Amino acid sequence: MAHDPTALINLAVNPLDATSLLGAFGALGIAAVLFAETGLLVGFFLPGDSLLFTAGLLCTTTKNGIHLNLGLVLVCAVIGALAGAQVGYVIGQKGGKPLLARSKNKHIVQGAVRAEEILTKYGHAKAIVIGRFIPVVRTVLNPMAGALNVPVRTFTLWQVIGGLVWTIGVTLAGYALGNTIPSIDTYLLPIIALIVVVSLIPIALEIMRSRRTATTSTTPSESGK
Repeated sequence: MAHDPTALINLAVNPLDATSLLGAFGALGIAAVLFAETGLLVGFFLPGDSLLFTAGLLCTTTKNGIHLNLGLVLVCAVIGALAGAQVGYVIGQKGGKPLLARSKNKHIVQGAVRAEEILTKYGHAKAIVIGRFIPVVRTVLNPMAGALNVPVRTFTLWQVIGGLVWTIGVTLAGYALGNTIPSIDTYLLPIIALIVVVSLIPIALEIMRSRRTATTSTTPSESGK
């Protein structure tokens, strides 16, 4: 039985490319990606910010045959983000810190350290909301909150507030830009590339901060030799 090469190519999905994910799975893909990114440790690499922003843009224009409905996008985004965070909390509650400590991925380990620092520094409410906007940290903070026995009512309240602000805010930002710029589809790829770069800034800052901390902690021992 012959196979159409074009059809096979179209089946290929790049999990790091927001447009590819939206083209393959539509709004339902948003729910799946956000659930994995915020609830399952294996989803730390997924493009949550750029996915939401791109989805908002694609509610105002059509690119490569992709056009989305804003209402459906918002519903799927909210469901994925809120359900994922709650599952992540339960995973942390059941598995505890050893679950995170056993991870061999340095991004997960660094994210766990940073998540605990944010929870300690800002308190539960503010940390849970802020964590939504930091890649990797938003993956690890939910199980960390469970491992640290953050009260379930406190966690649920603030993860819902943070999840709503993050998903709706970023999606509507893309939607607003799409309605503001005529023929936005012409500039779609550069805009998505810019969003990806901006979303990586917090990760870069975290890496720099970790290196400075490591350098500072080793300097006293070296000077004492």
